[in-house]
Amino acid sequence: MKVNFYVTCIGDALKANMARDSVLLLEKLGCDVIFLERQGCCGQPAINSGYVKDAKPAMKSLITTFEENDYPIVSPAGSCTYAIKSYPAYLADEPEWAARAKAVADRMQDLTTFIVHTMGIVNVGARLPGKAVYHPSCSLSRKLGVVEEPLTLLRNVEGLELLPIVNQETCCGFGGTFSVKMSEISGEMVKEKVEHIMDVVPDFVIGADTSCLINISGRLTREKRPVKVMHIAEVLMSR
Repeated sequence: MKVNFYVTCIGDALKANMARDSVLLLEKLGCDVIFLERQGCCGQPAINSGYVKDAKPAMKSLITTFEENDYPIVSPAGSCTYAIKSYPAYLADEPEWAARAKAVADRMQDLTTFIVHTMGIVNVGARLPGKAVYHPSCSLSRKLGVVEEPLTLLRNVEGLELLPIVNQETCCGFGGTFSVKMSEISGEMVKEKVEHIMDVVPDFVIGADTSCLINISGRLTREKRPVKVMHIAEVLMSR
């Protein structure tokens, strides 16, 4: 199966291991991964800040890029996936672009949804001994409704025990530009999240949105907590 891989800005600039493991995982599962080099930012930072008009050139550029073929588009980030799936609404005042946006949005899936539903795979043969807390990011779980797919894949990782925590579904405080505009509130939110994580003393914190993981990892590092933070793609490529 041929698939397009949308790397995301954070994956490209800050978390190359996550992007690499996402591609390796898809290839391991039998996909022919296509990387369209003209892809760029989805416009999410501007959209989240209220600058939808300013984000439209980025939206249109990405739409045009992914019109090069009609294969599924897979992203390792719920936030970017949701942003692209929202393009038709943002471009509603331009009917031609809205229609093109819908065609692209309909092909867009987050990594875990693609593996579980499109490929029909629930066990990728990964092994990672230890105890872990899974952080369900807001964009993935609340906006996209992707809740069970990551958990299904993680439950089938050999040796991995998932631990529940208090307020597991509460936001980590990142929220895109919220963490910049409301830094004090954001800091308190991630502090509370880490407190709940450390209540169960896990070996790993796992998530499917790199931005949230960077936020949580930063707090863990400042508190000198010996917990490894991993994107789900990295976990699923572990043996």
